[in-house]
Amino acid sequence: MLDAKLRPYIDPPLNAVGRKLAGFGISANMVTVAGLLVGLGGAFAVYVQNYWWALLLIILSRVLDGLDGAVARATKKTAFGGYLDIVADFIFYVSIPLAFGYADPHNMPFALALIAAFTITGISFLAYAVTAAEQGAATEAHGEKSFFYSTGVAEGTETILFFILMCSLPQYFDVLASLFTGLCIITVLQRTLLARKMFRLKS
Repeated sequence: MLDAKLRPYIDPPLNAVGRKLAGFGISANMVTVAGLLVGLGGAFAVYVQNYWWALLLIILSRVLDGLDGAVARATKKTAFGGYLDIVADFIFYVSIPLAFGYADPHNMPFALALIAAFTITGISFLAYAVTAAEQGAATEAHGEKSFFYSTGVAEGTETILFFILMCSLPQYFDVLASLFTGLCIITVLQRTLLARKMFRLKS
């Protein structure tokens, strides 16, 4: 929901840093892998209940996630780069609630519900992207992407905001996870209705 609104503000500084990194010979895929490793470090920090380190690593990971696209735009976008980026994103998204579940057994049912919601949301996202590509649909509302990014209530920005809240208020993980699970379900329903409208018109 917030991703497209933030793009005009975050893209210019990211693109500037991306050009500098590209000038040093750093590839977009290298940045993607670095962002994933830092994010997994954040998940480990959650697991050992060092939540402030987790918070810092999660934020750094998402900055790197934004920079990989900036580096790609400064050099050359590739299909594999787009694939690697989305796979790394979902590995990271799943790792954080799973870490909260292992950190405190009370959290595990809520963590598993959120992971299931992430999975279903991810499936709807990718299914929409595949169908949109088949129908020749295109959009740059989320910036230049390797494939169609459909909008929804729960997108990347909302996910990170909830992760920040979870690290800041770990005692309320169960409540926050339940709320975000609900937002993911709403997103799937919203995306399904949008797909029904958009792809019926194009069929």
